[in-house]
Amino acid sequence: MTSAGTVRIQGAALEYRWVGQANGTPTILFLHEGLGSVSMWRDFPERLAAETGCRGFVYSRRGYGASSAIDGPRPVRFMHDEALEVLPALIAHFGMKDLILFGHSDGASIAIIYTGARMGSVRSLVLEAPHVFVEPVCIESIAMTHRTYETTNLGERLARYHGANTDSMFRTWTDVWLRPEFRDWNIEEYLRPIEVPALVIQGEDDEYGTFEQV
Repeated sequence: MTSAGTVRIQGAALEYRWVGQANGTPTILFLHEGLGSVSMWRDFPERLAAETGCRGFVYSRRGYGASSAIDGPRPVRFMHDEALEVLPALIAHFGMKDLILFGHSDGASIAIIYTGARMGSVRSLVLEAPHVFVEPVCIESIAMTHRTYETTNLGERLARYHGANTDSMFRTWTDVWLRPEFRDWNIEEYLRPIEVPALVIQGEDDEYGTFEQV
């Protein structure tokens, strides 16, 4: 069963989608990548919910997908703000318990911060290409992606998932990652407090990170 809508959290309307059945099993909460959204997950949440018997919850962060537009530039601590302020409010609003956090890229970093800060009860983590510190390869790839956006139809392709948010979403995300002060961003302090099982996935050919993150 799938249901979708918007919910107002921290002054912003966030689009969301529930998948699977509410039958007492854990809820998999999906946290998307830096250019992701609800729709960019496609049918993966439904497929994973069906395979595991869990219920799934997917949402688009502010500035992404059909959620409210972002106001101004992103702060360097934008992933901290999501993990420590927005995510707890969202989880409390829906009364979610017995959570498995499934994060991709920026979403995986948000999952690490939330769990390491012990903001709420988490059963386990699935971390796909998490960022724990800033690597040169990541900065180089984001700079290349920015050039691609300016010279190709990348914006049109992203607009399928982000609509009117596309340009502000892309530019504020690339801007914060490419700022000199972002080079010192680091969330290693949140790793040691994590005591739940974690599945960490890192692709050998990932252009945004290496196995040093693992």
